[in-house]
Amino acid sequence: MITVQMKNLIIIFIAVCLNGLVANAQNFTLKSHELNGQLTEKQFFNGMGFTGGNQSPELYWENPPSDTRSFAITIYDMDAPTGSGFWHWVVFNIPANIREIKSGAGDLKQNLLPPQAIQSLTDLGTPGFTGAAPNEGPAHRYLITVYALSKVLELTKTATPAYVGYNLNFSTIARASLVVYGQRH
Repeated sequence: MITVQMKNLIIIFIAVCLNGLVANAQNFTLKSHELNGQLTEKQFFNGMGFTGGNQSPELYWENPPSDTRSFAITIYDMDAPTGSGFWHWVVFNIPANIREIKSGAGDLKQNLLPPQAIQSLTDLGTPGFTGAAPNEGPAHRYLITVYALSKVLELTKTATPAYVGYNLNFSTIARASLVVYGQRH
């Protein structure tokens, strides 16, 4: 029979364990020296009435889980008028020892990512980064997420954003995100 003291000890033990898990999850953070809540002209598309640089932003992350085997990054426009948003960048199999991605790394010609990293298709149907091109009206919200993964994904550069997302769902240990805004001027 479990006594009241034993129950209290079990509750305290569980609370301490859960607190440690929450504290570790909160330490995994995504940051950018380039973004301050807003996309810059560098991250806007060059076309469709925009004259942006079509460059992926500089990103860095801190305190990933110790059992991370690889990272993935996505940039998603939550407000694109498609009914399903718009995936601007999907990159995965970034080695676990990497903690920073340089500005412009989404340009396949620049070779700024480690050779193991795979930039798969965006919703434009091409690999690499596709700059923001919000329609007129309120600012769009762009969700930038880095995923700490339990494995290297066995996918190719022709994987669709939905298929990569499906695989991320089953291998994510932790994730850290930024929301930045972009508006047509």
